[in-house]
Amino acid sequence: MWVPRRAVAVAAGLVLVSGCTAQEAPGTAQFQSAVDRRAAAVRAEELAGVPLGSWSYRVTRVRRDGDRATARAELSYRIAGYDSGAVTGERVLELAERDGRWYVTSDRPAQGAAQHLWEQGDIQVVRGRNSLVLGVGQDAARLKSVAAAADRAVPAVSDAWPGGWARRVVVLVPASLKGMGALLGEPAAGYRGIAAVTTGRVGGGADAPADRVIVNPEAYAVLGEFGQGVVLAHETAHVASRAYTSAATPLWLSEGFADWVAYRGTGRPAARVAPELRAAVRAGDVPDALPDDEDFRFGGSGRSSGGDAGALARAYEAGWLACALIADRWGEAKLTAFYRAVGKHEKRAGAVEEALREVLSTTPEAFTAQWRGYLREQLG
Repeated sequence: MWVPRRAVAVAAGLVLVSGCTAQEAPGTAQFQSAVDRRAAAVRAEELAGVPLGSWSYRVTRVRRDGDRATARAELSYRIAGYDSGAVTGERVLELAERDGRWYVTSDRPAQGAAQHLWEQGDIQVVRGRNSLVLGVGQDAARLKSVAAAADRAVPAVSDAWPGGWARRVVVLVPASLKGMGALLGEPAAGYRGIAAVTTGRVGGGADAPADRVIVNPEAYAVLGEFGQGVVLAHETAHVASRAYTSAATPLWLSEGFADWVAYRGTGRPAARVAPELRAAVRAGDVPDALPDDEDFRFGGSGRSSGGDAGALARAYEAGWLACALIADRWGEAKLTAFYRAVGKHEKRAGAVEEALREVLSTTPEAFTAQWRGYLREQLG
């Protein structure tokens, strides 16, 4: 995710999972037929402009009460040219029987499941060279601007992260902050001040659906062209590195790397990119250790949190400077190799320590000392 330096909230990215199609549940055939008609109607009427490769529901169970029924179903869809695997989600459908035939009367996310953009209004589609932007309630000029920023981000990220990734992004732009929260299945207030987040399946894989970059139209709109470009580059870096991001990857590395990619080549000095940390360093308050994951959550209980936006900004800035240190002292190729080496582990314990030893020939203690010196050098 990308957070303005004076953001007021942060939340961890969500995980999309893809699943295999199972056999039809017993006794659901007549309801499945009604749901299949619903799928065809959604695709033809509500999503006609979206380049879908597939869109279907699979009824998993039904509770019937006379001529009414409630069905739970798995929605599965792919965007052609973007999703290698299916995006899935649980739905609740209400059905009514008329003249011996069942019809879907409502279709909503299951409890705890996220909403889909098509449920928020008519979908607007803009296709860029390297991007697909889907919006609701936006003017065409804004969506084209988002597509242009995403199109610039993709080659910039590819230059920083060589190797296999799709080199294209899907960007969702809801009408409001409330709409963003609904797409994430979370309270909107938790994303106020956050310009964008990226959702995806940690670890990626050849059969994974494409990540979705979800823009907060309110926070994104107040940024200038430079800031908007940084936002899309940061989120695109998450997309590119997803296959090598795992439970072993600390947030200082994943968020710091995305910021390093986003600011790479911009010419922005560290003092401008890291104003909160600069103020702390100049006041003699140099962090003792790299930020932990809790430091990246507004109101968290991490070592440097304190529950304020300044502490959150310092965590991001500290991660960015840790990655910048590796790129400066060991080289950019070593930074990407370090990221991949950490992510190949399944668990956090020992992952960073082993990667420091094998890739950078150093120890956590020595690296932390170098990082603290780098902060004084760049910000003092």
